[in-house]
Amino acid sequence: MNRRLLLPLLATVSLLALPSLAFAQAKPSIAARLLEPGDLPDKVFGNADAPVTIIEYASITCHHCMRFHTETWPTLKQKYVDTGKVRFIIREFPLDQLATAGFMLARCAGEQRWYPTLDLLYRTKETWGHSEKPAEALLDAVRFAGFTKETFEACLSDEKLYKGITSTAQRATKEFGVNSTPTFFINGEKQTGALTLEQFDKILAPLLAPKP
Repeated sequence: MNRRLLLPLLATVSLLALPSLAFAQAKPSIAARLLEPGDLPDKVFGNADAPVTIIEYASITCHHCMRFHTETWPTLKQKYVDTGKVRFIIREFPLDQLATAGFMLARCAGEQRWYPTLDLLYRTKETWGHSEKPAEALLDAVRFAGFTKETFEACLSDEKLYKGITSTAQRATKEFGVNSTPTFFINGEKQTGALTLEQFDKILAPLLAPKP
């Protein structure tokens, strides 16, 4: 898509599905392939040497992703990531052009403000995500992250960033069979849906148990 078309689209459409992508069967080396670098640098929390790696594919306009990040993630991070047990990677899988724009804005905010901007967008999703004027509503939301109209428009005109985010989603579908959000890969094992903390506890317990 031409970068100049993104702003007009946002001005008229609140939710626009991405094109359908072909599925690919998982290969034996999926855990290793998941960690191969893509077009954009990964957003990583935690110790690189943690025994468990969780990769989340998310969409900012996904209600279940919003629930996970506002309800489960803070405790999961405190319990497992901050203690060195889990490395957690967030990857973009936008379900529509509005989510693509949100992810672009989060990356444009800079390394230190990336997650605070993402968190802001999740927490205000019900406002900008259903607006009749999504571009204006999204701009109003990210003003709290320091954006001006000029920096907002410059970010959404970044063709390289746009292509990087869409290629991340395309690769996720083609190579790893991702077709919904949130999708988690826990040491390469696929889990879908907004897992609760209790569900994470159950999955992680055997992976973190002392080896005999």
